[in-house]
Amino acid sequence: MLPLTPFLVAVGLMLVIGLSCLMVKRDMVRLLIGVEILFNAANLCFIALSTQTPGYVDPFAHSVVMMAIVLDGTVIAVGLAMVLNVYKHYKTLDIRKLRRLKW
Repeated sequence: MLPLTPFLVAVGLMLVIGLSCLMVKRDMVRLLIGVEILFNAANLCFIALSTQTPGYVDPFAHSVVMMAIVLDGTVIAVGLAMVLNVYKHYKTLDIRKLRRLKW
């Protein structure tokens, strides 16, 4: 059984980095990177907690994380497609400038 503390510290750091990316950055690509970091933190936490039963590793957690990785990839792909369309149309990726385009 592996100690849980290093994994939880890594998850906490990833959560802080992802949330700070979402709060501070103004670029749409950097926002997507922050979302991906948050997804990876959740996956790491789920896997780390699944190994805490002595002598047993839960395969259900691994299968759920594999599905989450596939879904995360599709979310990021759709987000990058949206970023490309926004850049082609408005020639900017700055969130503050795009918010001014509201009706």
